[in-house]
Amino acid sequence: MAKVRNVPVEFRADEGKGASRRLRAAGKVPAILYGGGEAPRTLQLDQLLAYRYANNEWFYTSILELDVGNEKQKALLRDLQRHPYKPYLLHIDFQRVSENEPVRLRVPFHFLNQEISPAGKTAGSLVLHELNDLVISCLPKDLPEFLEVDLTNLKVGDTLHISDIKFPEGVDVPSLKLGREHDLAVVVARMAVEEAPEVPAEEAAAPAGKKPAGKAAPAKAAAPAKAAAPAKAAAKPAAKPTAKK
Repeated sequence: MAKVRNVPVEFRADEGKGASRRLRAAGKVPAILYGGGEAPRTLQLDQLLAYRYANNEWFYTSILELDVGNEKQKALLRDLQRHPYKPYLLHIDFQRVSENEPVRLRVPFHFLNQEISPAGKTAGSLVLHELNDLVISCLPKDLPEFLEVDLTNLKVGDTLHISDIKFPEGVDVPSLKLGREHDLAVVVARMAVEEAPEVPAEEAAAPAGKKPAGKAAPAKAAAPAKAAAPAKAAAKPAAKPTAKK
């Protein structure tokens, strides 16, 4: 059964960027309510109260009963704009819901009993949460604030898919209708793999049993060559005998 959370709001008449700036300066958050076959209505919320709501998980996944004086309208949060660096909200969008029309919403997973599971007790094991939320479809009365995933029996080597999860009655998962390739893993349990130490390329390439050759030792300097003995003077050619007269 879905929980209904009461959220006090006020109607406002001013519209436009200038009116929104004035509201923020006055400690209010501009908002709008649309859908349900009715005309959109501009709203405003107290800034501090709205910021506190925005830090709670239920604000995103509950049926919100917008309380405006004697008028109450059920809605879902559809968009929320935060200031880029200051801790306050800029704008909120609400959508009316009908009790007889299904709603589609992204709902978070809550993982239970991981610490007492066989995988959680195994030293060196890793339990990876591949998905943290899931888009579901259901009537507003069946909307859960979160989806419980019991990991009591999770063992090392197990992979838990979307189709393995037991969903509350009345909750449908649209992605499962698109084929088996959309039956994604939610939790994977495996052993951690220690990274092997880096091995220098020279050592990796060396044959087994042989130490890799280190840097080649510098070659011994060649002994200086002995100076060549001075060449003997070439013998002078013998003088030609003088002819006797």
